[in-house]
Amino acid sequence: MSWGTELWDQFDNLEKHTQWGIDILEKYIKFVKERTEIELSYAKQLRNLSKKYQPKKNSKEEEEYKYTSCKAFISNLNEMNDYAGQHEVISENMASQIIVDLARYVQELKQERKSNFHDGRKAQQHIETCWKQLESSKRRFERDCKEADRAQQYFEKMDADINVTKADVEKARQQAQIRHQMAEDSKADYSSILQKFNHEQHEYYHTHIPNIFQKIQEMEERRIVRMGESMKTYAEVDRQVIPIIGKCLDGIVKAAESIDQKNDSQLVIEAYKSGFEPPGDIEFEDYTQPMKRTVSDNSLSNSRGEGKPDLKFGGKSKGKLWPFIKKNKLMSLLTSPHQPPPPPPASASPSAVPNGPQSPKQQKEPLSHRFNEFMTSKPKIHCFRSLKRGGATPEDFSNLPPEQRRKKLQQKVDELNKEIQKEMDQRDAITKMKDVYLKNPQMGDPASLDHKLAEVSQNIEKLRVETQKFEAWLAEVEGRLPARSEQARRQSGLYDSQNPPTVNNCAQDRESPDGSYTEEQSQESEMKVLATDFDDEFDDEEPLPAIGTCKALYTFEGQNEGTISVVEGETLYVIEEDKGDGWTRIRRNEDEEGYVPTSYVEVCLDKNAKGAKTYI
Repeated sequence: MSWGTELWDQFDNLEKHTQWGIDILEKYIKFVKERTEIELSYAKQLRNLSKKYQPKKNSKEEEEYKYTSCKAFISNLNEMNDYAGQHEVISENMASQIIVDLARYVQELKQERKSNFHDGRKAQQHIETCWKQLESSKRRFERDCKEADRAQQYFEKMDADINVTKADVEKARQQAQIRHQMAEDSKADYSSILQKFNHEQHEYYHTHIPNIFQKIQEMEERRIVRMGESMKTYAEVDRQVIPIIGKCLDGIVKAAESIDQKNDSQLVIEAYKSGFEPPGDIEFEDYTQPMKRTVSDNSLSNSRGEGKPDLKFGGKSKGKLWPFIKKNKLMSLLTSPHQPPPPPPASASPSAVPNGPQSPKQQKEPLSHRFNEFMTSKPKIHCFRSLKRGGATPEDFSNLPPEQRRKKLQQKVDELNKEIQKEMDQRDAITKMKDVYLKNPQMGDPASLDHKLAEVSQNIEKLRVETQKFEAWLAEVEGRLPARSEQARRQSGLYDSQNPPTVNNCAQDRESPDGSYTEEQSQESEMKVLATDFDDEFDDEEPLPAIGTCKALYTFEGQNEGTISVVEGETLYVIEEDKGDGWTRIRRNEDEEGYVPTSYVEVCLDKNAKGAKTYI
């Protein structure tokens, strides 16, 4: 199958066909080029999309991405960014391996096609020239033959005419001979040109044209093969990035599988846990029996503390109040051991009273009165409501709940430690430079670094002092500071100096004679008790060892949550002494323990017991 033999007479059609083949190749190049532009545009849009949903640095949104689901989303965005990069690789490879090569090949193809068809036209023009020569010699031979015939006929006519002279006849004969000779010469020339033309024509149709058309055929077949190879490359470029795209997709799946709903729930607890316990139940107030309302510390509206909510908290109890109370929520002040204890009975023994001793139950006021009093009072500690109104944040984060305060303090300590380490590294670098200057004075003056070294050392000292301050606050929150117990002792001593001794010499009453707290209990002491209570919340619930014994001087009915009932004369174990709030923690057995008023018992502490205090 050869175009030279099969298509020897289709020169023009082959010229059109080869031009169409080049147009097809250029069209394919344009297609690939537009594909690369689409890939680049797609990659750019994917990158913009990934960037759009990335969390902004140093923003609240960045803090929210600590959850596993958000981390998985970030990984998804990062993988999508890598995915976009693979589309950029596709575009680059197609441009370099297909577009550039094919564009260069098209130029070479056009040159080769132009050369082949130029040779074809040249051969075609040559055969046409030979054909014209043949036609010209043929016409000349024909004309000469006709002239010779006419000259012969004229001679014969003259020879037959008797009236013509002999000279005229001879002249006619010579003319006829000349024409016959010219005809013979034309015949020979025509014959020679004809043979030459036939030879050229044979060469043209059997040698030149087949060779030229064969070259054109080979050129066209190479174009077809090259286009097929480009299509294979087109597919290979895509196939090469499939494994990496697969890894990107696997990364997205892995990130999705890393989502831990339990961990996210725990993070929510850590983020918003306040450390407080929910309020206890509101006690039933029986209005069917007569109530004797007295102004004492059993009521929230005492004369010395009127208008100020009692936010004291004692030891561990589930009746603690939430200190950050909003006005739109009905939070009741619960009667608990954290309130001032009741005064002891007036008589030495309950039997001295005809109808028995007055029960040391705490008198309560109507709930509505207590609620209104609480809402109109001025809180003694910062609350979230004041922060929302634009209040300044304390340096020790005392406006936050214990757990959130601990986290903020720990974060501040970590930041200060990093700054200290940075300053120490800078100091070490300056010290090394100074040593180099000392060994090589020509490199610099060592004294020039003393000012900088002193400045860095001063910064380190300031940061250490700042760190110690925050560590002290952190340790206080976590219950590790010994200063807390010292403050409790001092506060206890304050009550001792204000109140007269009771009938026993082992423990002293923390109340004033009328049963109410004295004015010396400042807001600072109340906050200390509050901090003590918060620290107790985070202690491990392990059984406390007995630090002494006590004997009940009066009968006490522990009706409030956290208290325990005792009978006069009963002996019990002391597991936690009075911390200045007028309550002592005792234990009857392994399952029964609670608080009783210190003035109701006679306490004898074991001097060898850990944490015991000796009363003089």
